[in-house]
Amino acid sequence: MNKLLESFLRSDHAGEVGAVFIYKGILSVAKDPELLEFSKRHLATEQEHLRKIEEVLPKNKRSRLVFLWKISGYLLGFLPALFGPKIVFATIEAVESFVEDHYEEQLVYLRSQGNSNESLINLLQSCQDDEIEHKIESGHKKNLSSGFFLNLWVKIVGGGSAFAVRVAKVI
Repeated sequence: MNKLLESFLRSDHAGEVGAVFIYKGILSVAKDPELLEFSKRHLATEQEHLRKIEEVLPKNKRSRLVFLWKISGYLLGFLPALFGPKIVFATIEAVESFVEDHYEEQLVYLRSQGNSNESLINLLQSCQDDEIEHKIESGHKKNLSSGFFLNLWVKIVGGGSAFAVRVAKVI
């Protein structure tokens, strides 16, 4: 595995850890039945993504900041859940928009390398497809018009996600 691919997978692992903990954070405070059902279902999907990434990325190649990704993910679920389902759905939509692009970057790279990584391409494509579904479902459920604070929050979430990926690729 080359260094670039290793850095991609390290950031994927960190992201899936964070995603699992986003849903754990939501579930720790959410009361809304629709949000609870949504979060339990998506938690199961993210746990499966994490399991699959862990199968291809050896433990010694994973981010050394897993504790930070757990805390960050938990807070990214917990804090919006305090404000209600619509803010949670807007947060998930923002995260998944970033993740869709992140996986796309990797898929473009892998496809440019030929067919030697077909099983990894299939894995990442499957993860990306799930994340796109999460984004679309969240977008339908948020049912909010974009105001100043929501736009600011979405920018913070997207910027934080991008920063986390840059860090996870290296550490």
